[in-house]
Amino acid sequence: QVQLVESGGGMVQPGGSLRLSCAASGRTFSNYAMGWFRQAPGKERDFVAAIGWSGGNTDYLDSVKGRFTISRDNAKNTVYLQMNSLKPEDTAVYYCAAALARRAGTLYYTESDYAYWGQGTQVTVSS
Repeated sequence: QVQLVESGGGMVQPGGSLRLSCAASGRTFSNYAMGWFRQAPGKERDFVAAIGWSGGNTDYLDSVKGRFTISRDNAKNTVYLQMNSLKPEDTAVYYCAAALARRAGTLYYTESDYAYWGQGTQVTVSS
């Protein structure tokens, strides 16, 4: 079992920044690829960003490329999502998720790839 707890959400004005954190406990964090997803009101949960267990490979939803950065600190069992230049359309509940990775660089993009999920943290971008 892997337990995931997100933090860092809140309300911010358009153009502002937030840094989400996801602390993991349980099994060996470095064996897991990690991802961030988000779910806006009335919509399905969507992929936002992914990172391999070594941290060397990352990928993003097109609409957040250049604004969001995913990173991880395996010594602290934590994955981060730095969000800059936030827009109202980024408003959603953000979830982190963990997938047991077969190789260091493997990334996962769909919900079914991820076995463990956090409870979510609300991000609201509004003036």
